[in-house]
Amino acid sequence: MAEGHDPPHGMDGHDHHAMMIADFRKRFWISLVLTVPVLMLSPMVQQFLGFSIVFPGSMYLLFALSSVVYFHGGWPFLKGAFTEIHSASPGMMTLIAVAITVAYAYSSAVVFGLEGTLFFWELVTLIVIMLLGHWIEMRSVLGASKSLQLLVSLMPAEAHLLEDGQVRDIPLAELKRGARILVRPGEKIPADGVIEKGESNVNESMLTGESVPVKKGKGQQVIGGAINGNGALEVIVEHTGKDSYLNKVITLVEEAQKTKSKTQHLADRAAKWLTYIALFTGFATLAIWLMVGKEFVFALERMVTVMVISCPHALGLAIPLVVAISTAISAQNGLLIRNRTAFENSRKITAIVFDKTGTLTTGEFGVTRIAPLPGGMNEMELLRLAAALEQNSEHPIAGGIMERAKKEGLTIPAAEKFQAITGKGVQAIVQRREVAVVSPGYLQEKGIAVPAEGAFAAAETVVYVMVDGKLVGSIALADAIRESSAEAIAQFRKQGIKTYMATGDNERVAKAVSDTLGLDGYLSEALPDMKVNLIKSFQNQGEFVAMTGDGVNDAPALAQADVGIAVGSGTDVAAETADIILVKSDPRDILGLILFGKATYRKMIQNLIWATGYNAIAIPLAAGVLYSFDFLLSPAVGAVFMTLSTVVVAINAQLLKRNLNLLRS
Repeated sequence: MAEGHDPPHGMDGHDHHAMMIADFRKRFWISLVLTVPVLMLSPMVQQFLGFSIVFPGSMYLLFALSSVVYFHGGWPFLKGAFTEIHSASPGMMTLIAVAITVAYAYSSAVVFGLEGTLFFWELVTLIVIMLLGHWIEMRSVLGASKSLQLLVSLMPAEAHLLEDGQVRDIPLAELKRGARILVRPGEKIPADGVIEKGESNVNESMLTGESVPVKKGKGQQVIGGAINGNGALEVIVEHTGKDSYLNKVITLVEEAQKTKSKTQHLADRAAKWLTYIALFTGFATLAIWLMVGKEFVFALERMVTVMVISCPHALGLAIPLVVAISTAISAQNGLLIRNRTAFENSRKITAIVFDKTGTLTTGEFGVTRIAPLPGGMNEMELLRLAAALEQNSEHPIAGGIMERAKKEGLTIPAAEKFQAITGKGVQAIVQRREVAVVSPGYLQEKGIAVPAEGAFAAAETVVYVMVDGKLVGSIALADAIRESSAEAIAQFRKQGIKTYMATGDNERVAKAVSDTLGLDGYLSEALPDMKVNLIKSFQNQGEFVAMTGDGVNDAPALAQADVGIAVGSGTDVAAETADIILVKSDPRDILGLILFGKATYRKMIQNLIWATGYNAIAIPLAAGVLYSFDFLLSPAVGAVFMTLSTVVVAINAQLLKRNLNLLRS
């Protein structure tokens, strides 16, 4: 983006940007219309095309038309130059302003008596081409910020408030925390909240990147902006406005687009140096041509051309465009970038330390196996009896058994005379039979032989079901490993990235998970400071370390790592210490992040090379190094090439969208 024209981000920035585009468009068309008569009246153009239009006062008309183009069409560049000089950082606007002012002042002097050539035709074509370049450039930038607008537009304008059994439509701004709202099928959910009544499949793909609609029922959270499926929902509002998930996403994306990365600083430095080089080369060109005896007009034209050609438009656009596009694409795919430098550095990752629960595993205790003893009842009957006992318990084991029974669609019988066996299990009367669900310790206490656990993985917790004092089978539960974890770990290995796990869980569970996934190593029973020390030890060995955790107990480790990646499904999105947040908690997304980070960095470097390479060739040609071969680069041709280089850079940045599949594992 041209310096001095960096748009504010977000909604206001978007509107401001659209107004600026309209302004550039208007100035462009007015200048273009006036350029036609200026060209027709210019002696050099007439000579070139072999015609003549001369009448009394024609030179003054030419001067008047050119003045309008200079002051109206050239105003954004003159204003931009004033801003740059005022802040002591001359840049592109300064270059354009110097070029058009030199050409205008010189040609005006010629009209009023100085001997020399008129430069008005070059002045107006230069301004028209610059305006066009900026207009195209700003439209590309607007395209990138539109994805933010898409996120903003996800929110509906109204909410259906439920009060005293009545439904009343209110504007979103009036919605308060704790309000009960109705969301009809197919509508957008107006705020973050918890379902109080009803169940439905909710489509959260625009927010989390999760392509499959998620089935939600009573007690589950919904995100504002998600689309409700087939069922009506009554929702108690938890977060509105500034605190909502969507707003946090938008703020994060805006911050990421504003924060400058290392590559961007590199581009700023390059632009500044090119400015100094251009000014120095311009004046040196003037001096050298005058010293070798060329007329002032020729020397001045070379100076003007050098200063015009040097405008590093493409350079000003090279990085910001890629930044805006990659940040917005990432956000739409459930990858929130808070720190641009960390995102670019993700290409250097050589080792990843994972937290276990909720990252490599689902974080939910679920039934992994039901094993009735031979010759007894079947699996479903065993599960039904266990569920009858667990239906009133809050214990994670009970939750896992109940979840499985619900999934299997079992009708659960009532339990009477329920009592807990302290620390060992529960017992009750179910359909006139005495049923108990107990731990291995209880069996040992009673002298009952515990069946061999060979069939069960070390990471599982096993409970035993007894009927009328007799063992009938067992149920194993575990924090199940995510289906995507094994695939992700295999891919990391392929990329040559080492994988480690740091978990607060015990040695047995940690080893089982590590062996199952084929990790390079693990640390069990790890407290937060131990995780930090683990990362430090890798860094001391020269590894570039990423830490992936859920952002709460992992905060110190996330801060210590070179790249901190928080996995946070749902609403607790602002994991403050992480550089990057994965909305979906899918380890494959980390691979997507690394590959997309590499693709983004490649685009930035390509754009930098294109922008600076163009200047390296154009400046000497404009100065006249090939003059002895009758080759001179004119300001107008130079400006055309400069605009082309800007457009190429803009298109190259847009091509980043073709790398989307890297994010869509």
